[in-house]
Order: sequence, then C-alpha cells, then structure tokens
Amino acid sequence: MSEIIFYTNPMSRGRIVRWMLEELGQPYETRVLAYGPQMKSPDYLAINPMGKVPAVQHGEAVVTEAAACCAYLAAAFPEAGLAPEPGTPESAAYLRWMFFAAGPGEAAITNAHFNFSLPDDPQARGRAGYGSLEAVADALAAMLADGRDYVTGAAFSAADVYVGSQILWGRMLGSLPDRPGFADYAGRLTARPAAMRAREIDDALMASSG
Repeated sequence: MSEIIFYTNPMSRGRIVRWMLEELGQPYETRVLAYGPQMKSPDYLAINPMGKVPAVQHGEAVVTEAAACCAYLAAAFPEAGLAPEPGTPESAAYLRWMFFAAGPGEAAITNAHFNFSLPDDPQARGRAGYGSLEAVADALAAMLADGRDYVTGAAFSAADVYVGSQILWGRMLGSLPDRPGFADYAGRLTARPAAMRAREIDDALMASSG
C-alpha cells in the first residue's frame, strides 16, 4: 500500500482532512507547512500550484481541495466504509451535499465571515450561486429535517466530515444562522473519537508552533 503524505497547517482547512484521515484509520505522514515562503516554495508548488494547504499525496496521485481530498480518500480505501455504493440514493445524497458544502455553502459562510453582502437583487444573487446565507442555512436544515443522523441517512460518511466541518466552522465563527437540527448534528460529529483525535493533534501542533 502506498504511503499517504498529508500537507497541512493546523490553522487551515487541513483540519478537515486530518479528521478524514483519522476516520480512515490508515497510517499517514504529516508535513506541516508554514504560511509564506514555505507554502510558495518550488517544491510545494509542484504539489499544489495554488501554494496552499491541504494536499494529499498517495503514491502517484495528488489531490488538493479539502472536499476532493475527503472524496478521494473515501474512494481509495473503500474498506473504511466512508462512501456509499455508487448509483444508490445514499450516493446521490453524498454527492449532492458534498458539492453543495464545497460550493454555495462555503462561499456563503466565508462571505458572511468577512461581512461581504451580495446586492439585494435576484439576478445578482442567482449569479453568485448561493442566493443568500439564509437560503444556504435553510437548505442544510432541510437536509436534516427528516431526522437523519448523517448526510446519507443512518451511516456516517466522508460527506459528514466535509459538510459537518462547514456547519461547525460557521457556528464557531457565528457566520452561519442557527437552524433546528444543527446543534444535535454538530454534537454527534464532535463526539466521534476520530474527530477528537484530529482536534488534539492539530491543537498540539498549534501550541508547539506558537
């Protein structure tokens, strides 16, 4: 089995992929990169031309963007059971909400964090893709409204790592309006042993670099 190399910084979206790796249960090597020259070095730009983290190298495969890393790892290690069978209703939910969180979800939550508001115009909101922060929050709440425990239903998956991270991040920053179901969902996720291990690892890295 090829070794997994994980490029990250504990103050980055790499925390999402760290959680995914801990859920995966496979050995991996962590390479922490500092912001600035180290992330923009020629060696790392050969891995990610954007000069940002996270990135995952698995043998000859290189994956960037946190959602893509989560989806790739779930597919590369099917024995972990973190991706549903393709072509099923569960797979439809998995893909739908993973892409929703990586597109309109993150855009809306990030823009709100920076106090960026779209023009109050239907055409402008349509062009932005997410419409409004309230619409994003309502959509996520509607996903949970049938009482499901996780994105695909009863089973935890890589979609929960990514979708859940966006909800957790938005709640922590105060940039995602609260909705019914968010608190219970967040509680289920943060109580997972892999999530706790990932937080401990990254928090320790932050403390040691501070």
